[in-house]
Amino acid sequence: MADFNALAKTLKKLHVPGKPLILANVYDILFAQAAASLSTCKAIATASYAVARANGTEDDAMTMETNLDAVSGIGKVAVAAKKPLTVDIQDGYSTKLEGAIKGLIERGAVGCNLEDCNKDTQQMYPLETTTQQIKQTLKVANSLSVSDFVVNASCDTLIPGGSLSEVITRGKLYLAAGATTVFVWGSSQRGLHNEEVKQLIQAFDGRLSVALRMSGKDTLTVRELIEIGLVRVSVGPQIQFQAIDAFKKEAEKLLAQEAYTTS
Repeated sequence: MADFNALAKTLKKLHVPGKPLILANVYDILFAQAAASLSTCKAIATASYAVARANGTEDDAMTMETNLDAVSGIGKVAVAAKKPLTVDIQDGYSTKLEGAIKGLIERGAVGCNLEDCNKDTQQMYPLETTTQQIKQTLKVANSLSVSDFVVNASCDTLIPGGSLSEVITRGKLYLAAGATTVFVWGSSQRGLHNEEVKQLIQAFDGRLSVALRMSGKDTLTVRELIEIGLVRVSVGPQIQFQAIDAFKKEAEKLLAQEAYTTS
C-alpha cells in the first residue's frame, strides 16, 4: 500500500518560492496517464470544472459522488506513478466535507483545493466557516495518518467584485488555519495583474497559488510568475479546452473526406 503521508510530504515540499509547482490539470484516467508519464510532471491535479464537463454536467451541479468517481481512476494512476495527487473538491460539499476528504484519501489524494464560495448560492462563506472547514479537513486527514495533507485554500473574493484587501485578510486567516497555500482567481474579466500578484506574495509570505490563463489580456507567463516568486501555478480547464478543439479539428478533417479506400 502506498505511503500517502510520504506523498503528502512530497507535495508540500514542492511548494518553493521562485521554483513553483506547475500543474497540468487533468480530468480523467487517460489524461492523468499522459501527465504522469512526463518526467517534468511532479504532481497530478484535477480541475472540478473539467471533471464536471467530462462527466456530462456543469461545475456547480457536480455532486460529490461524481467527483469521487472520477478521482477513483485518476488516483490509481497517481499511486502507480508514485506521484502526489491533489483534487479540486469545490466548496467541500457543505456538511459532506468529512466524507469528501475521507473519500479523496481512500482514492489516493493527498491534497485538495477548497473554495470559500458556496457553489449552490454563489455567495461567499463567512470567514469563520471557511477557516473551520480548513481545520476540519486537516483533522480528518490526520485521523487517516495523512498529517501533511495539503490544502490549497481558494479565495474567490475578486470574482463578485471584492477588493484585494479582503483577499489578503481572508488569505492570512486561511494560512493561519493550516492551509499550505492560498489560491486567488481574478475576476471573470481579467487575470491578476503583476503588481497584485506581488502584493499577495508579500502578504502571504510567498504562499500564493494562481491559475495560468493560456491566452487573453493581462496574462502573466510562467516565466514572469517564477520571477515574481510564487509557489504554485495551475491551468484549470485550459488544457481540456485545447484538447476538445484539437479533436474537433481532426474530426472535421476526417469527416470532410468524400471517399475512402479500404483493405
